[in-house]
Amino acid sequence: METALDTLVALAERYSFADVAALVAIGAGGHRLTTREVAQLQQLCAFGQRLIDLDAEDFGRTDAASGSNVEHGFAAGGQGDSVPEKLLVRALECRMPQSPREKHRGALGSLRPAYELLLEVIKARFARRETMLVVATVHIASEYAPLLAWENVLGHAGDPARLHTAVTGEGSVWGEFEDRNCPHTKPEKSAAKRVLTVARENATGWRSYLDRQHSNVSRALAVCAAACRQPCTVYTRLSQPQAESVTHGSKLALALNDSAILRLRHSAPVGHGFGVPSPAEVLQAWDHTRESLARIEPAIEQDDGYPLPGFATFVSTLAGQPMKAATLLADTSESITAVLRAASPARV
Repeated sequence: METALDTLVALAERYSFADVAALVAIGAGGHRLTTREVAQLQQLCAFGQRLIDLDAEDFGRTDAASGSNVEHGFAAGGQGDSVPEKLLVRALECRMPQSPREKHRGALGSLRPAYELLLEVIKARFARRETMLVVATVHIASEYAPLLAWENVLGHAGDPARLHTAVTGEGSVWGEFEDRNCPHTKPEKSAAKRVLTVARENATGWRSYLDRQHSNVSRALAVCAAACRQPCTVYTRLSQPQAESVTHGSKLALALNDSAILRLRHSAPVGHGFGVPSPAEVLQAWDHTRESLARIEPAIEQDDGYPLPGFATFVSTLAGQPMKAATLLADTSESITAVLRAASPARV
């Protein structure tokens, strides 16, 4: 590479956002980068790092650098150096609202933008050979997969403010601890009961629910559709096409949740085995997982061009429409490289 700026561009194209932010802070761009440009770069890098880390609670911040995990000394208090609105708007679609009465419902309104970002993050992490983060992101995808499958029926992605009418009423045992015919576990029943009231709680209680119980509500809906021998009206009120759709999607979601690729998490450095899988081991585990998923949805056997072959097809099947990786990381990287290239020697 000819210059330090070329190196910074290469790092940005690899989504090494934290490295770019740190390097420009110590003068890697030389005199060609103004203080204003360094602040702008640090804002964009902080935004990009939040995206790839899936730090979704802060996706909506125009000042992405404040409180971020990247170097942001130049960006602190910067004027006119906030993240461009066109990127913020797209990121907000993937964000969980942080209080119950926020107008913008984000990923509670629809999980599709969030899953397209998950597809992009898995693709990026795999290219960077960050295998445990690949597995961790697949795990996140598995936890909310039932809600993606139920979204077409509910009209939203399990939003507690709107879920009540779909799971209560005559004949429903949703959240009933005393009903022994309901196969929900105690944590699932607890979450099912709380989701009915959490929209009336304060922001602290709301965030606690999202952190600890929303994934249990997701699994509870999967059990209703795919693992209940005596279904109540949560399921029986659905039309036949609706029931077939959520049953199919819920079976896929439960199969992923108990699969070979997710069992790799037990080998993580913070797990039991103090080992990190190689890309080949991740692909081998995914092949086993893919075989089990293909028994439910044969299309997953086809190569869809994704780094984990068939995974994008899996997500598309859940969503009931074609899904592909987002371009949020790529477009953020392009915004960073545009600033760096504008500061290249050619402009002097």
